[in-house]
Amino acid sequence: MLSFCVCSENPADNPWAGLRVLSTILGRSVSSVFPFGVATMSQPFNSDTPNIDAPAIDPLTTDPVPKPFEIKFASRVDRLPPYMFGRINNSLYQKRRAGDDVIDLGMGNPSDPPDPSVIQKLADAAADPSNHGYSKSNGISNLRREVASKYYRQYGVRLDPELEVMACLGSKEGFSHMCLALMGPGDTAIIPAPYFPVHMYGVILASGNVVALDVADSERFLQNVAYTCEHMAPTPKVLIVNYPHNPSSAVVEPDFFVEVVRLAKKYGFMVIHDFAYADVAFDGYHPPSFLAAPGAKDVGVEFTTMSKGYNMAGWRVGFCAGNSEMIRALGTVKGYYDYGMFQAIQIASIVALRDTEASVARQSRIYQSRRDVLVTSLKRLGWKVTPPKAGMFVWAEIPEPWKSSMGTMDFALKLLEEGNVAVSPGSGFGQAGEGFLRMSLVENEQRLRQAVRQIGKCLSPTTAPTSA
Repeated sequence: MLSFCVCSENPADNPWAGLRVLSTILGRSVSSVFPFGVATMSQPFNSDTPNIDAPAIDPLTTDPVPKPFEIKFASRVDRLPPYMFGRINNSLYQKRRAGDDVIDLGMGNPSDPPDPSVIQKLADAAADPSNHGYSKSNGISNLRREVASKYYRQYGVRLDPELEVMACLGSKEGFSHMCLALMGPGDTAIIPAPYFPVHMYGVILASGNVVALDVADSERFLQNVAYTCEHMAPTPKVLIVNYPHNPSSAVVEPDFFVEVVRLAKKYGFMVIHDFAYADVAFDGYHPPSFLAAPGAKDVGVEFTTMSKGYNMAGWRVGFCAGNSEMIRALGTVKGYYDYGMFQAIQIASIVALRDTEASVARQSRIYQSRRDVLVTSLKRLGWKVTPPKAGMFVWAEIPEPWKSSMGTMDFALKLLEEGNVAVSPGSGFGQAGEGFLRMSLVENEQRLRQAVRQIGKCLSPTTAPTSA
């Protein structure tokens, strides 16, 4: 029960009036409310008169100036080196912003469109409201069945679309998540050298270690794989291969993968084959599938993509096929990370796989013509270039005297700053790439000829470095 007391005295005139109100409410004397006593006042209270008996009050203090807030990265991020192509990309951006016409042969970004029927199917599927919800992370069943059909049609490989095929948001995403599913601290992967960056750093981001082996000679590469397994403890857990190879365009024949399977079973490592350039080949060469080797599904998987031959790079459509347990592990990781690609894209991809093989073959012929133009033009300048049998790149050795006088990065910057031609320096693909440039075939033939003319001007004899 609450008691209320109305005080007729103004506390401003008599400060003790408030104490009497409090004691009345509590039913206790003022002295019992304040057992240590209360001060007596010899003079009437005056609010303007300072109380010299009151304790001094410390002035307000301010907090010390805080240190800048520190963002601490995970150790896996700290292990990543500076992005090797950052200087090239920044210079390219600045030049284009200034209005320069730079011919970009650096990134393998297809400039041609997909088949019109695929674009139309995408538009039709996107107009269907039922295609705008979440999609299964492993891909719709009809798309996985179409992938299995292509494997059987082109490589004679039988795949269970329910257990041995998975759709990915591009093969790069699938590869990265497969590394998370298979690798951990203390695990080692063997990768190609020179290496496409994700082959190295996908493993590192999964807290694994890498051993890079040169791919210039495929037989020697296999010998080095066996040697590494014999002398390393614990033995490598995963072998990563990539043919047709990016960046060097090295290729292999089917027997290569037969030996890979034999070594995998002997030494107990799993295999990941990045088959990104399966659909881009020249001069009658047919890139072999790893999964066509007997027993391949026992030990590994293969990643493919619709970015290259189908000109669907921005659509982000890739696939993983092969060993069902490895695919199940990938699915476990993907189940936590994504809900799958836009269903309209998957439906359009079915049409691309089923109906546009002629367009894919035509695109290969376009790349072959561009390859011929670029290789012939570079040879006229005195460059040593081997025409690639597959892929979207020419891997060119830097000519003398520039090769001996400057690093690959500086040479690439010279071509960009003085010749308005952007290329990928070989050092961006590891030490094994030093002394080489990667040039993409995404520009048309006229632009490729122009690029070589501009390179020739900035490498004229009058600009050549002289030996000391």
